Amino acid sequence: MTRIKYIQSDVELLARLIRTEAEAEGQRGMLSVGAVVINRALVKCSDFKNVDTIREVIYQYHGSDASFDAIQSPSFYQRATEPYLKLARQCLQNWRLYPAVYSLWYFNPSGAGVQNTQCPPKWYGQPYAGVWKNHCFYEPTGAECAEIYKI
Repeated sequence: MTRIKYIQSDVELLARLIRTEAEAEGQRGMLSVGAVVINRALVKCSDFKNVDTIREVIYQYHGSDASFDAIQSPSFYQRATEPYLKLARQCLQNWRLYPAVYSLWYFNPSGAGVQNTQCPPKWYGQPYAGVWKNHCFYEPTGAECAEIYKI
């Protein structure tokens, strides 16, 4: 069973994003980033009311800021290879695990490659859900996005 309808170009796009955003975080880190992308495409709340597809989520901007720094990296535009395509398919086919089960946001507060991540208890007003290696994950409150807890 899949979590969301998708086409082959979505698999390739998601594979490139998870590689560029979280390759240093290992497979579980890349899968967690992919789960956040899928979560954003499935909900109609918060900053994600007007995005419905993987492509729209990945290329979403908030003012002049890209939602994902990866799209500004030259490595994002390199062809996706099979190991990353496999991870993208896992995300699309219902992979979710703590801390990304209900998360809509993540970030690396220390910068790339820095260990001993200190995650703030809230980020943009949303509560901390957990950490995986260098990425802090945040899920919305029920008041902000109750539907995330139903998907």
